[in-house]
Amino acid sequence: MIINYTDRELDLLARIMRAEALSEGDLGMLMVGNVVVNRVLADCLTFKNIDSVYDAIYQPNQFVGTDSSLFNASATAFEKQLAQRILNGEYYYPATNALWFYAPSGNGNCKSTWYDQKLAGRYKSHCFYNPDPGICQEIH
Repeated sequence: MIINYTDRELDLLARIMRAEALSEGDLGMLMVGNVVVNRVLADCLTFKNIDSVYDAIYQPNQFVGTDSSLFNASATAFEKQLAQRILNGEYYYPATNALWFYAPSGNGNCKSTWYDQKLAGRYKSHCFYNPDPGICQEIH
C-alpha cells in the first residue's frame, strides 16, 4: 500500500477510473488511477492540500468523470481489483509521474504542454503530463 485509504476511497477510485477511461480498457483505467494516487503523493502546485483519494477525486474542476453515470453507478468487483492494484503501487508509463491527463477532441494530437507542464506520453486517446523537473518531487 503506497497511501492510506478507506473502503469508500477504494470504491471511489474504481469508479473514477471507469468513468474517465472505460473505453481505454484496463490499462487506460489503471493509468487514470496512477494520476489520482500521484496527486495524493505530490504535495505541490494545486495538489498541496490533497491528502486522500477522496480529496483528489473531488478537487473542484479536475475530473469531469464525477458528473458521469459511470461514476455514480456502483463499482464492480473487477474494477475494485484494478483500483487495488494501483493502491498497492503498480505504475504504468506514461502515467508514472503524471499529475494531469486529458483526451483531445476528435482524437486529435496531444498538446506539447498542459497546465504549463510537458507531455509525458499518450495512451490511446489520453495524453499524460508530468510536472516540470524541480517543481514537484518526482513520485517514482
